[in-house]
Amino acid sequence: MLVACSPGEIKQEINGKKETVKGFNVKLQDTILFPEGGGQPDDHGLIGDVPVLRVTRQGAEAVHFVSSALEVGQEVQLKVDWERRFDHMQQHSGQHLITAIAESMFGYKTTSWELGRQRSTIELDTPSMKPAQMEALEAAVNEKIRAHVPVAVQVLSLDDPALEQVRSRGLPDDAAGPIRIIDIEGIDVNMCCGTHVSNLSHLQVIKLLGTEKGKKNKTNLLFLVGNRVLKYAEKSYSTERSLVSLLKTGPDDHVDTVDKIQKTVKGLQKSNLGLLRDVAVLIETLVFLTVGEEKGPGLFLLAGPSGKVSELGPRVLEMLQGKGAGKNGRFQGKVNSMARRGEVETLIQEHCKNEQ
Repeated sequence: MLVACSPGEIKQEINGKKETVKGFNVKLQDTILFPEGGGQPDDHGLIGDVPVLRVTRQGAEAVHFVSSALEVGQEVQLKVDWERRFDHMQQHSGQHLITAIAESMFGYKTTSWELGRQRSTIELDTPSMKPAQMEALEAAVNEKIRAHVPVAVQVLSLDDPALEQVRSRGLPDDAAGPIRIIDIEGIDVNMCCGTHVSNLSHLQVIKLLGTEKGKKNKTNLLFLVGNRVLKYAEKSYSTERSLVSLLKTGPDDHVDTVDKIQKTVKGLQKSNLGLLRDVAVLIETLVFLTVGEEKGPGLFLLAGPSGKVSELGPRVLEMLQGKGAGKNGRFQGKVNSMARRGEVETLIQEHCKNEQ
């Protein structure tokens, strides 16, 4: 039964930007939709035919955010987005398994975790994790999956002595009611409010992607579980086929081929930079060439920026007692005497200095 409906708003990512979405907060007598918490995102689904965009927890109650108002007092039917729910079940149960085995094998405790949209992260209390350790951990968790280990849910009261044997990172300040325990038979017993599989075989497979440096001497372990591994493999294969087409080599040669391409590009970039410098010098420089005896007749060429050549060309002709003409940044002529060549060079140098 729908017991409350009031105006509300949420922040939602739309086209990569956080935007405020106005709607209504709905409370139900009971719900099958999981509110976000414990590192796990919320469920999505339907109340009747109205989409539930977010589910949050307020004390012992779940608040469902919808885009349109619903009538209080009516009986409603709920439907969960099962694909999203099962994905979260796989990732969350997978996290419990990885956490338990990492602690039993290496003594690395989990200090936090995040269920991401594409991959999930476990923060381990260790400054680093060796590749051999990660390989051994991955083999161990997948062995447990193949062993078809049951996963059970227990509900204990706050004063139950059995809670002392349960792994926990603490309860939220507004926790209410009995304590829910997830028991992976013979492997782990942990307080948790999230959704889980009933048997480790439902996880299908776990892939540890690698590690990243975390905060304060911690290590972030990246992982995928179940259907996410299949999607990752499908995407990787698609990328591989595209690279085969682009690089014209087999998958085993992709790294070497790309490395060679990068080195070639770097060489070309260096060569192009040199050419650009040469061009820049030529664009800004006047070139004065002469052929002939030191004080006898000869030929000359003045080349460079058109404006400078047009201005200086006639003066050079006059100083060298010659005849000639020029256009498009080139002025050449035949002269009677090269005796004043030094004066011409000084004239050109002074002109260039004054232009700077």
